[in-house]
Amino acid sequence: MGRLWRWILGYSDTAPTARTSPATFAPPVPAGSDAHESVPLDLLDERFHRFVLGLPDYAVAEPSLQERTLLRRLQLHSVQFDVRSLPRLPTVLPQLLRSLKADNVGGAQLAKLIGRDPVLVGEVMRVSRSIYYRTLHPIQSLQHAVVLLGQDGLRRVVTMHVMKPILHASAGMFGHVAGQRLWEHAERCAHACAFLGKPNCDPFEAYLAGIVCNTGTGAVVRLLDQEAPAEIGPLSGQFLAACARLGAQVSLKAARHWELPGNVQGALEERADGREPPATALGRALACADTLAMTRVLCDHGLLPNGASPVGAQCGFFPEPVMERCQQDLRRHFRDAEAQAD
Repeated sequence: MGRLWRWILGYSDTAPTARTSPATFAPPVPAGSDAHESVPLDLLDERFHRFVLGLPDYAVAEPSLQERTLLRRLQLHSVQFDVRSLPRLPTVLPQLLRSLKADNVGGAQLAKLIGRDPVLVGEVMRVSRSIYYRTLHPIQSLQHAVVLLGQDGLRRVVTMHVMKPILHASAGMFGHVAGQRLWEHAERCAHACAFLGKPNCDPFEAYLAGIVCNTGTGAVVRLLDQEAPAEIGPLSGQFLAACARLGAQVSLKAARHWELPGNVQGALEERADGREPPATALGRALACADTLAMTRVLCDHGLLPNGASPVGAQCGFFPEPVMERCQQDLRRHFRDAEAQAD
């Protein structure tokens, strides 16, 4: 992993002391509350990004002179960002993903490929032994685990194995809280994008688009941590929105550098350009999944009622019953996942 990327994402053994007081948000929602609340997209975006950065609510929308100066520095860093410093994907990954798209590749061949990456072997075995795949007989071999997970399950395990460390920035004033929260969003966004992409998108491409869409946000968070003066304050809504746009642009650069599938790059390009409405089916699924994932993360942390729903243009790409089923699926899946973790 390049030194610049480590510096941007903040892979470090210790986290610097935070320069602001602990974040305060809107009063927590009582546990189990299913009160319906319609949340406008601009409010949802701002609340989510404040949550990611551990920032308090702030009523001022207009950026200060200090914020505008900082934003220009961040924009310059983003434009000059050297994609060659990004970590290369594991050498086994392209061949493995190609094999997973082929119908005539057997479990033994897939197990042989996966066996070249010890960390990936451990992840495949861990997931195959989880409650979702529990069988009458224990999993005794990697090939048995591969067959049990199936192609779709393997694609998801592989993607998470690659992307989770990149989003899990672990140091800095903002980065030490942002990494875990960005990963929570990525998991939910990928799940929702795959759900909404049916039947018009390749399910793995939809999942991949959701999991990587905030890759650049992690980089911008770390840049913000390095560039922001200690006395800058809680940051305005417009400043946070501009940082989110920079993150989308860096995510697109990362996708191109990694040579992700063309449809995934196209959806991320539409997201980076702010194209409304997106022209592609995957772009529309990603835009909608992004909002549903933000809503779900905030609900899971008690910052919105469990029955909250986003409202706005991006939510109109799919019929309301489809949106409701997707939200129910997110609640059920991640409630079950949390129960398994406990």
